[in-house]
Amino acid sequence: MRLFWPALLMLATSCGLTEEGTQPVVSGRFGTKPVVTIPQGQPGRTPRITVLSLGSGRRTVPGDVVLADVDIRRWSGNRPYLSTYDGHQPASVVFDGRQVSETWRQSLIGRPAGSRVMLVSPAGEAMGPNVPLTGLSPADTLVLVFDILGGYPPDARLVGRTLPVVPADLTPAAPPRTLIDGSGREVAPGSKVVIQYVAASWPSRTVVDSSYRRGGPSAFTLREGAVPAAWIGALTGQRVGSRVAVPSQGEQPLIYVIDILDTITHA
Repeated sequence: MRLFWPALLMLATSCGLTEEGTQPVVSGRFGTKPVVTIPQGQPGRTPRITVLSLGSGRRTVPGDVVLADVDIRRWSGNRPYLSTYDGHQPASVVFDGRQVSETWRQSLIGRPAGSRVMLVSPAGEAMGPNVPLTGLSPADTLVLVFDILGGYPPDARLVGRTLPVVPADLTPAAPPRTLIDGSGREVAPGSKVVIQYVAASWPSRTVVDSSYRRGGPSAFTLREGAVPAAWIGALTGQRVGSRVAVPSQGEQPLIYVIDILDTITHA
C-alpha cells in the first residue's frame, strides 16, 4: 500500500470542511443504497473524507478485513460507476498492503461498525495504485459512500472451534445439517450474514473454494441471485455461532460448510 497521501487528506464531519464550497449531499439510512446529490462547481483536487453518521459497533483496527457496502459514482453528471447494493454482496476489503488505496484506509480504519463515510477523491487516489480505471482517467473525481458493516480478523472463526470440515457421510442430495448450534442473534430472512466457509466438490470432497484462502470473512445478503439458492433456507433462522453443512446440487455438486460469525439486519 502506498503511503504518499495521508498529509493531503482532510477529515471533516458531516457539516464541516469543504473544498471550494462544494460538498455532495447524501440521504437515506445506513444499509440502504444512498441517494447522492452533486453540487455545482468544481470538486477540488484534494481527497476529502466526511463521516456522515457514526455507528455504535466495534471500531475497525489495522489488520482487519473490513466488510462494507460501497456506492461509487462520478462527480461529472452524477453518473453511477459501481455499487455493491445492486449485487447484494458487500465488499471484503483486505488491508494486505497491495491493492487498497490509502484513501480507503483513512476512510475505513478506526471507524465503528454502523458508520456511513463519504470519500470525494480523484479516481487515481480513490481506487488504488494497481486497480484498473475502466472508463475513467486518474483525474476524474469520484464520490464514494461506504456503509461499514464491521471489521473482522482474517482468521476469525467460531470461538473455541476448529476449522470447518466437510462431513464424510453427507451427499449433495441430503438436507442441510446443523453441525454446531449457535446462541447468538437469529438470522432473519433477507438479512446480511458474515461467514467463513469452505466449499468441497463432490464426490472427491476436494476443497475448491474457501473464505480462508480468499483472505478472511465475507458478507452476503440472503436473497435470490446473491447467494447459492440452497443457502437461503439453510441459513435463515440459524443463530450466530452456528456451523451448517449445506449441500448444493447443480452442474457441479458442492457441499458447503458455513460458520455464521455475525448477522446484520436493517430496519
